[in-house]
Amino acid sequence: MSRNHETETRAAHKVTLIGMVVNALNAAAKILVGFWANSNALIADGIHSLSDLLSDVLVLGATHFGRQKADKDHPYGHDRYETLATLLLGAILIAVAGALVWDSINRLLSPGDLVVPGAIALLVAALSILSKEWIYYYTLRIANKINSKLLKANAWHHRTDSLSSIVVFVAVGGALLGYAWLDQLAAVIVGLMVARVGIKLIWDSLKELVDTALPPEETQKIRAVAQSVDGVRDVHHLRTRTMGSRSLLDIHLQVAPHVSVSEGHEIGVWVARRLRDEFDHISDVTFHIDPEDDAETDNPDPANMLPLRPDVLAQLHQRWGGDEDYERPHHTTLHYLDLGIDVDLFYSAEQVNSNNIELLEQRLLNRAQDLHWLRQVRVWIGKNSVTPATQNTHEETL
Repeated sequence: MSRNHETETRAAHKVTLIGMVVNALNAAAKILVGFWANSNALIADGIHSLSDLLSDVLVLGATHFGRQKADKDHPYGHDRYETLATLLLGAILIAVAGALVWDSINRLLSPGDLVVPGAIALLVAALSILSKEWIYYYTLRIANKINSKLLKANAWHHRTDSLSSIVVFVAVGGALLGYAWLDQLAAVIVGLMVARVGIKLIWDSLKELVDTALPPEETQKIRAVAQSVDGVRDVHHLRTRTMGSRSLLDIHLQVAPHVSVSEGHEIGVWVARRLRDEFDHISDVTFHIDPEDDAETDNPDPANMLPLRPDVLAQLHQRWGGDEDYERPHHTTLHYLDLGIDVDLFYSAEQVNSNNIELLEQRLLNRAQDLHWLRQVRVWIGKNSVTPATQNTHEETL
């Protein structure tokens, strides 16, 4: 695990542990005082704080396992642990909310069961508001710093507890003034707030689990940065997805059709580096170098696929080998463009007369005109037997 990763994990653990202490104190105070002061709204708020405590436990485990480095069984890392923990947290919130709303509605329908809460419930609600607002801002700051969606979700969980305490504060105050039903109504409102947060957490987690793309505006920015790199002519087949706090993307980069393989790859390396520098959340970039826009031919009909080098050389040699004036080139380069193949033949100055290049090209093209995939033949003459720009000990020659 890198030092930066370790620092982020420690920061996530620290803020979560502090949140656990705050939630434990709040839950205990609200539930105990709620029973003592006869405030159902405060008890409901205490259960909400208890769910916050449970969520902190989930966050603690998820940040520990989810931020471990990739291994053989998880080559993309363990970030989805955070996603699963967020999904579970959302389900727990919805279940808690349902129980709170059901109990409070039953009490509202039975006016004889309504009681006026004690004044101490006001003090506990006020203290809860102050403590939860503080832990909300603290957690959100750390979440933004390390770009953790799970911590951000937990921060908003703290915020909902703060908002629910405000509702309880107002309701208890109203109940003390003679409106006892306000306490139960507040419990219903708190329950619905909790359910809304749970639904949002589940929805966001499900979108990530089914590899939903980044927002269109973010994708456009990524495309613009990639196209700004020298050598990139166009960008297509840009696909994005998220894993926890990280974004992964596949990108096709169109470059000049006759650049070398190594130059095209280096252009891709620069694009990947630029994207990681510009977007902190991008961690994995898989690039594909294209000599042309292959958006329509990336998955061609097998019957229309072009032959590879061994077949190309065999078919050309069959047609050119009978020419007594034909000499094998020192090197052959193939360019797959526009659903055809351009063939470049490299000779030394001793082999071919430079004044006869055009005639040789035309003669060779005519002898192989039955090959539907052959677009053109070009002859190149250099001083050395193998030109430095095209040396490749692994390639066959005609």
